[in-house]
Amino acid sequence: MAETKTVKFIITRQDTPESAPYEEEFEVPYRPNMNVISALMEIRRNPVNTKGQKTTPVTWEMNCLEEVCGACSMVINGKPRQSCSALVDKLEQPIRLAPMKTFPVIRDLQIDRSRMFDALKKVKAWIPIDGTYDLGPGPRMPETKRQWAYELSKCMTCGVCLEACPNVNSKSNFIGPQPLSQVRLFNAHPTGAMNKAERLEAIMGDGGLSNCGNSQNCVQSCPKGIPLTTSIAALNRETTFQAFRNFFGSDHV
Repeated sequence: MAETKTVKFIITRQDTPESAPYEEEFEVPYRPNMNVISALMEIRRNPVNTKGQKTTPVTWEMNCLEEVCGACSMVINGKPRQSCSALVDKLEQPIRLAPMKTFPVIRDLQIDRSRMFDALKKVKAWIPIDGTYDLGPGPRMPETKRQWAYELSKCMTCGVCLEACPNVNSKSNFIGPQPLSQVRLFNAHPTGAMNKAERLEAIMGDGGLSNCGNSQNCVQSCPKGIPLTTSIAALNRETTFQAFRNFFGSDHV
């Protein structure tokens, strides 16, 4: 790699949400330990393609640069992942960059992840607190439950699992594995459990659990190693109990 002195990128670009995508090639000076974000910054600083033509800077999203925010998700050499943790030294050249196709493209590598955030609203992925006054310390969570719940809380809403899932596409309203796992997380919280039935019923209809094809691509692609399929299996059990509760009109199984 050090002998080549440059790194070649083939980037899928799109000028507007309605325009057709096209590919443009760039070469950037190589330096040890550079990541994809560093290369994109270099292209932005000097937007000249391999033909020597001046072009528009490539658009993408980033924030933390520490694989925490999830904003810099894109498809790198055919695999959805975080570009901040994608080291050039470990990637096959030429390096191909493309936007995640599950989400609408805004421009170039920048996408609109509203689909995922709308799904989080649908399943009420938060702990509702009534009142602005001090409620005092909340109920404590058992340590064994806290440990696996912490693994679910590592989700950074990057959208990689939705991109990897074959059931999440423009022809399906499946909310995807990420919102489903968050249902399990917030239902496990002692205070969040007050809205457990509401969350379960939100995923029992069209676009919910029944749309999961169990391909398990999500758990293999998750950059945080979140046990998404374990959550989906647990939710299948919980929704079955909820269906009995709804049928018999009782809070007890």
